[in-house]
Amino acid sequence: MHSVSPRPFAVAIHGGADQMSELTPDRLAKYHEGLAAALQTALDILAAGGAALDAVEAAVQTLEEDSLFNCGKGSVFNHAGFHELDAAIMSGTNLACGAVAGLRTVKSPVHLARLVMERSPHVFMAGGGAEEFADAMGVERVNNNYFSTDLRYQQWQKALAAGSILLDHGGSRQEKLGTVGAVALDMAGNLAAATSTGGITNKHFGRVGDSPVIGAGTYANNRTCAVSCTGHGEEFIRRAAAFDIHAQMVYAGLTLKQAADNLIYTSLPPGSGGLVAVDRDGNIAMPFNTTGMFRGKAGSKESFWVGTYPD
Repeated sequence: MHSVSPRPFAVAIHGGADQMSELTPDRLAKYHEGLAAALQTALDILAAGGAALDAVEAAVQTLEEDSLFNCGKGSVFNHAGFHELDAAIMSGTNLACGAVAGLRTVKSPVHLARLVMERSPHVFMAGGGAEEFADAMGVERVNNNYFSTDLRYQQWQKALAAGSILLDHGGSRQEKLGTVGAVALDMAGNLAAATSTGGITNKHFGRVGDSPVIGAGTYANNRTCAVSCTGHGEEFIRRAAAFDIHAQMVYAGLTLKQAADNLIYTSLPPGSGGLVAVDRDGNIAMPFNTTGMFRGKAGSKESFWVGTYPD
């Protein structure tokens, strides 16, 4: 009697893409520690036979609580001097998805996004309506200043003085804080993706980037892959970036790596950002066109790994 091989499982995460040439070893180690904690959280769920949807939500929530990253605690200031947070989550099983934007008091935006997906007839809620939905769902709330850090305040002051916005991937700085995301394949063969962000420093209040936009910054489909993007959100929105990976695989018959490389290295302008993706066979792609991207991967076919710079 032949033994049946267990189905593959895999997870990949990101914590932002940037020009990262000036990071010191000590600072880099702190980011890697945060990434490893989130990656291990997701891996434990998948290795125990848990759902990809639970794994990506848990990984992103771990990073939302880590002030090193631009999501949850540690989110950037907008031009008006407060924080507006966005997130999305998607199941490849049935294309169910939920997204939220412009949150000011919800501690875990990705959790509220999942509730939009599972407890409402809608896909996307924003601003006051999303906050009212959070009231109805009884999720944990915080004062807006919970998301503040001294570093983010200083970055905002510099942006105000310069009359500009600050993109995490747009310049060489010692302190790097980025959008976060996770993708996963579980043993049942289901894919999922989630992304969470505080946006860009000194952004106009009400600005929404690609992270919560299904098909731009977040996408999952069991037919092909799950994708989470990070970088200059406007560029990813213009190209329907996350969906484009799926489309290239379906219509052009490309592999995950080929499709992801096409998007990052050919379609997007240099310096725009990167993505993490996993296909239905557990193959992982993590391309970026900046000098670095905080990222990690693990699974039944992958050694546990976190890193920043090109391999």
